[in-house]
Amino acid sequence: MSGILSDLRVLDLSRGIAGPMTGMMLGDHGADVIRIEPPGGDWLEEVGRCRLGYRTWHRGKRSIALDFTDDADREVFLALAAHADVLIENYPVGTARKLGVDYDRLSEINPRLIHTSIDGYRDTSNRDRPAYDLLVAARMGLQWEHRSWPETSLYRMAKAPDPFPDFDVDWDLKQGPPREGPLLAGVPTASLGTFYGAISAICAALIARENSGRGQHIQTSMMQGCAYAAQTVWQRAEDYEAPGFATWIYGSKAPKGHFRCADGRWIHQWVPNPRFMLGASAGDTLNATPDLSTRDDPDRLGTAIEETFVVAYYNEQIAPQVAKFDSEEWVKAGAIADIPLQIARPPEEALTDPLFMDYGAVREVDDPVFGPVRQAGRFIEYTVSPSEPSGVAPLPNQHEEEIRAEAAQLASKPRPVPASAAPAAAKPPLDGVRVIDFGLALAGPYGTQTLGDLGADVIKVGAFHDAYWHRNHIAMCCNRSKRSLCIDLKHPGSREVLHRLVAGADIVQHNMRYEAAERLGIDYESLRAVRPDLIYCHTLGFLPGPDEKLPGNEQTGACQAGVEYEDGGMARGGKPIWTMTQYGDTGNGLLSAIGMMNALRHRMRTGEGQFLRTSIVNAQMLNMSHVMARPDGEAMDRWLLDGMQMYFTALYGLYPTADGWLALAVLTEDQWRRLAGVLPDLANEQFADADKRKASDDALRAVLEATFATRPAAEWFALLDKAGVPCEVSDPTYGQNFHDDPEIEAMGLTARFHSPIVGRFDQVGLSYALSDTPVHIPHGPIVLGEGSEAILGQLDYTGAEIEALAADKVVGLWSPGMPMLEGRRLLGAGKAAKENEGAG
Repeated sequence: MSGILSDLRVLDLSRGIAGPMTGMMLGDHGADVIRIEPPGGDWLEEVGRCRLGYRTWHRGKRSIALDFTDDADREVFLALAAHADVLIENYPVGTARKLGVDYDRLSEINPRLIHTSIDGYRDTSNRDRPAYDLLVAARMGLQWEHRSWPETSLYRMAKAPDPFPDFDVDWDLKQGPPREGPLLAGVPTASLGTFYGAISAICAALIARENSGRGQHIQTSMMQGCAYAAQTVWQRAEDYEAPGFATWIYGSKAPKGHFRCADGRWIHQWVPNPRFMLGASAGDTLNATPDLSTRDDPDRLGTAIEETFVVAYYNEQIAPQVAKFDSEEWVKAGAIADIPLQIARPPEEALTDPLFMDYGAVREVDDPVFGPVRQAGRFIEYTVSPSEPSGVAPLPNQHEEEIRAEAAQLASKPRPVPASAAPAAAKPPLDGVRVIDFGLALAGPYGTQTLGDLGADVIKVGAFHDAYWHRNHIAMCCNRSKRSLCIDLKHPGSREVLHRLVAGADIVQHNMRYEAAERLGIDYESLRAVRPDLIYCHTLGFLPGPDEKLPGNEQTGACQAGVEYEDGGMARGGKPIWTMTQYGDTGNGLLSAIGMMNALRHRMRTGEGQFLRTSIVNAQMLNMSHVMARPDGEAMDRWLLDGMQMYFTALYGLYPTADGWLALAVLTEDQWRRLAGVLPDLANEQFADADKRKASDDALRAVLEATFATRPAAEWFALLDKAGVPCEVSDPTYGQNFHDDPEIEAMGLTARFHSPIVGRFDQVGLSYALSDTPVHIPHGPIVLGEGSEAILGQLDYTGAEIEALAADKVVGLWSPGMPMLEGRRLLGAGKAAKENEGAG
């Protein structure tokens, strides 16, 4: 294997989604990953998203089946574990200890092992609840957050009333299906959050091991993965009506820019630009370069919550105009006019897109189960240490003979020498690492926030005109654990400050268009001249290539990769949806964090810095990695969400009841028998076996809908749970109470700060725990310029020099008690924002 992690051996004992995806990411980076299957195989192999997903998530791995209750098999495993670098398991709490494969046992024979445990709810009162993606998302109320709330998520979290209770819009203008209640998403949101947490923690632990020589225990869970997905919506502010803080964006009454075209396809135009959309469509032909000076309509809408009325007004005006022209016409016009706009296409189109193939974001393989297929390809690009996915997913127990032979050889080798005792005051894994963040909006800054949460010293570089942005709840969800330096990079006096800053930095990251970085002098070549071993990460909206200069964001990436299509159940009559819990911006940020940590470890071992990049489209392809397609684009048989976003199959989905919503996840014959034991109406030859139930899925759904409508969800839960049927009540209030839950607080899953803007401020905290290098969130979201004076002092500027820089408006200073910096008065913010507009 070649790649940036080619020195690693990984044992993957997991099944489901999050664990196998974690093993895939390590394998794609060159690690030798051995999949250890249970006796008799993994029953999820043929179930749901795993049926196709496993053929991607297990690619490049070797496989062996081992029975831990058999002495000979156990010796094989222990020989492998004694020389492994990473182990991934997702047993229920306590099961690993019963099997003798827990961290305490394995760290005795291999003190360098990084042991990763993934479970449902950690050691909480819910530890024994079934941990299927659907059910965890139901118990934690995530399904209610996909569309958000009429009063917006911020008002909801504050338990405040709808600020505009008498205002509403037609269902045609809203996201999602025309019904109230929770929604399912097409992508496995809870599992994706769990995966991102696990892989981030592993990469950090590998860096810590370079310093200490010791491995450690990582713990995460589906519960934490759900919270990770809800980071942008589960924010609670004391002064939620502070000027500039709340927005209309996370409110369900505000349209989100989806429009149906003349050819029946949907486009998503985001960020809203009424002036262009109405101007371009005014005539009988679509005009990509209209004279916009003739219109009084805005080219951008404000973010204040009262702008909901304006958004609704313009979406209603734009919809019939968009419907005059075909979707491809709109995409071409958007590209010419530099307007972010894409077709919400199915994932199969993404998998057969020649631009995706050319770049390597899609790969074609001859799978031993399905034959020639297309699947998601590379997610992160490195220049010095290129890492590409290789091979195909193995057949069960395919490599038994060679792995047993390897284990026999390893058994005769000396085991790793125990490292010295852990220091009394363990430091976080990225302690001593300095990161310069030039990022914009959410995708870029989220990646560096992840590094800050893990202990890095992150300096957020912002312009004067960023003052208004950092009052906003969206900015606050991606700018904690940082220090703020306010500086005008266009001012000639900033050059010396910039070079001193970069000379002491390990990593630079941004997500602006690269030509903007070149104009500002913060491109890779310019900064490498200052710091030759610099790690430089650039994240984009689209893939590198013909589309990379287009304005991109989470929404356009979701359209290109098929996420909005999948989440909206469009294959079964739904319409596209941009969920509020999506891993587009945040997924891109996390991919950049993974890449930066891998590059940092590479530099620790070789002294080499490098340029790396990823994109929102890469993240969205990762989110869709459970889908494959034939090389000609033919869809493969797989689970498809219904258009009302309630179910995948009759036995896996949501049901409205007499009061509330019930989530049901019946995946095995034993679970079916238990369900049928409670519901006599299922004793029907039509449903006698799995094949018949699949053929009669609509009929089965109808029977269950009629049955569950007769009682409240809580009663059905009590009956079914007592019988051992996997189910949960979908909880609409969980998020509101999240930050007050003692168990959540005890595991560090909530974080509380004092903000000079909104007062007491609660956010989702850390989604993982590291045993030997514990991490904590050092401080809350930044205020622009609050760290300027201290940072400049560390760069050896005297007090007088700092005052002179501030007087010349090279830098901005802020400290408690001072008025907030008002960038719009000090600098032409509109022009500057356009100049530096991000590609992500």
